Amino acid sequence: MSAESTGQNEHYLRVYRRRFRTWRGQRPFWAGLFTLLGGIPIAYFPYASFKLGHMTLSMSTTAGAGSLIIGVLLVTLGLTMWFQPLVRIFAGVAAILLALVSIPVANLGGFVIGFLFSLIGGALSLSWAPGRPAEDIAEPNDTVTAPGGDAGVPLVPGPQFSDTVKLTQTTGQTEGGRNSAG
Repeated sequence: MSAESTGQNEHYLRVYRRRFRTWRGQRPFWAGLFTLLGGIPIAYFPYASFKLGHMTLSMSTTAGAGSLIIGVLLVTLGLTMWFQPLVRIFAGVAAILLALVSIPVANLGGFVIGFLFSLIGGALSLSWAPGRPAEDIAEPNDTVTAPGGDAGVPLVPGPQFSDTVKLTQTTGQTEGGRNSAG
């Protein structure tokens, strides 16, 4: 064993934290967490009873089964976002729709708490996209050349500019295509 090997001397909490950070970065973690947290109050409040002294307040409504189904589905969608990130678009749309349905069905969407958490979680799931590794990202000004040693022949199709052409900012954007929307 070498004294230079740092992997075995590292504290186990640091290793678990790094593994969790890597796992969290590969999926819509916050979207799943918000959706999961939004489903809990929607499912809980219709079955809750609070005691104030000798008086019991029951929150049960006629739509208790509907709110339980909506809450369980939102929790399931939150877990799906974590463990099956490929279906994040479906899960995000379903979470937004269930959050909207929970307003009339489940005590104003779990007293607006569950509605807002589920709505934010669904929106985060729709907007999340997996990142690319750092070595795959090329600089926009890099010239890709042919593997045969032709350094002057770029592989990227499109107009090529010489040093003699003076480009303004708008000309560079339209002719270079680097910042265009299409």
